[in-house]
Amino acid sequence: MSHYKSNVRDIEFNLFEVLGRDELLGTGPAEDMDRDTAETALKELDTLCTEKVSLGFEDDDRVPPTYDPDSKSITVPDSTKKAFKSYMDSEWWRVELPTELEGLNAPPSLRWGLIELVLAANPAVYMYSAGPKFGQVVHRNGTERDKKIAQHMVDRQWGATMVLTEPDAGSDVGAGRTKAFLQEDGTWHLEGVKRFITSGDQDMTENIMHLVLARPVGVEGVGGPGTKGLSLFLVPKYMFDLETGDLKERNGVYVTNLEKKMGLKVSSTCEVTFGDGQPAVGYLLGESHDGIAQMFQVIEHARMMVGTKAMATASTGYLNALEYAKTRVQGADLLTPGKDAPRVTITHHPDVRRSLMTQKATAEALRMLVLYTASFQDRVWWAEETGAEHDTLAEKINDLLLPVVKGYCSEKAWTLLGTESLQTFGGSGFLQDYPLEQYVRDAKIDTLYEGTTAIQGQDLFFRKIVKDQGVAIGAVAEEIEAFLQAGGELKAEQALLAKALEAVQGMLGVMFGHLQESQGSNPKALYTVGLNTSRLLMVLGDVVCSYLMLRAGEVASARLAEGTTETDFYSGKVAAAKWFAQTHLPKVISELKIAQAQTPDIMELPESAF
Repeated sequence: MSHYKSNVRDIEFNLFEVLGRDELLGTGPAEDMDRDTAETALKELDTLCTEKVSLGFEDDDRVPPTYDPDSKSITVPDSTKKAFKSYMDSEWWRVELPTELEGLNAPPSLRWGLIELVLAANPAVYMYSAGPKFGQVVHRNGTERDKKIAQHMVDRQWGATMVLTEPDAGSDVGAGRTKAFLQEDGTWHLEGVKRFITSGDQDMTENIMHLVLARPVGVEGVGGPGTKGLSLFLVPKYMFDLETGDLKERNGVYVTNLEKKMGLKVSSTCEVTFGDGQPAVGYLLGESHDGIAQMFQVIEHARMMVGTKAMATASTGYLNALEYAKTRVQGADLLTPGKDAPRVTITHHPDVRRSLMTQKATAEALRMLVLYTASFQDRVWWAEETGAEHDTLAEKINDLLLPVVKGYCSEKAWTLLGTESLQTFGGSGFLQDYPLEQYVRDAKIDTLYEGTTAIQGQDLFFRKIVKDQGVAIGAVAEEIEAFLQAGGELKAEQALLAKALEAVQGMLGVMFGHLQESQGSNPKALYTVGLNTSRLLMVLGDVVCSYLMLRAGEVASARLAEGTTETDFYSGKVAAAKWFAQTHLPKVISELKIAQAQTPDIMELPESAF
């Protein structure tokens, strides 16, 4: 039986009843994707994930990909190959592509609703399928030559990688030393080593296109220090005919190590070497040295994907725990103690109920955060597709929320899975008999790759708030305040939200004060800002998610008042909204007090004192 458990009903509730995404469907650029078609797509992909994509998820964790040092190649387990083929043959991956690349051209919110299902069932399958999606980035930024390459990536379903990290540079991308040398025929030869490359090699696609950041050498005006000196190159595993896509000789890019990992083992994470004994031929994307901006289009998608993966794993983890709790008989009801009292399922025990509601509320809050963020991506997409002016505010809010989606979802899911979902199983959760121990191991990476939580926190404050002059976060705050002014049924929880919103604004005031101080007489005050950036990210996640859950709770309350056959579903939504607000918002106040009391003293402590 598959480990995978989905919550399509909740996806539909968020998309259509709370966020009103059905208003975009069946019209304009989404003319061929009406609501009925969207709901059918969700159900069909859910079935595919249940019956095919999720199979092998557990087995391939036990017997992961293997590396052959002689051929410098990776072999993927057969069950992953079958799952990957089932997904690619279904062509649901086309939901992410525009019409010019034979895509289904769906709004981003529906795309992420669909992608959640694949990421819950078998996240490595989605990662291995990145070729066509990365082809869209190549098509958008490329010359006519590059657009042909992009079409090959889609038509021939090539694999693809994003290649940034180097062994010594780590998260400091601007310290990368991989070099690129211009050749007489206009191609480039790359030399260097990259590390932690997801899907760095596999034997499921005929070719792999590596999108590589490297520093041009010997070209006037480009290739300087830092991230601005980096350019983005397309480096194929096999050379190919630019017109037909037919493969030619092997290129000089090879996998030189397969990482042995804590989790997500079936995803081949590799060290990749360029130009060692054989030229690694690449093409400069767009024939423009704009590498970091181009790569950020891939990075932003990756960060959204990581947040969605974390949420999806938290959701299926909760649903597995719920199923187990409903059947696990242990102990007597607290109100009927005694050795002769009837034994009950553990859902009758208060602390198990606490844990299950915490899991339910958190998983559903994270889903709302992902889809709410995607609703701003909808606005950006609509403006682009209709030829309207850029929706600048939507772009800014999406930029603001991306580090929250990535950082908050990954941290909440990782801790939730370990402290609550696995715990529901008791000692059995520690065994491989159930999927939770794998979920926990697989989820930890989400807090690390595509920028650790600390990096997301710094990005949030310095780039998405300070550099933006508070425009985006001000708009989100105004939206929350308008919701509060409108009132509703959940008055006590709305009062908590109002106080927590004030606390976030207070924390921002504290951090801006330290930032201003650091620019004057006390440069070390900047350390105090840095000590609070992750804290800010988490409390902002608490407040935005509470707002969204209360919005959902008000919708559910209205449905109950109208009369509905889905009483249990809507009652559960109201209860989850109250629970999330009651258990998260009071803590925001204490986080403000911590931020107010924070000093840079720890930065004065010598390393030897640690």
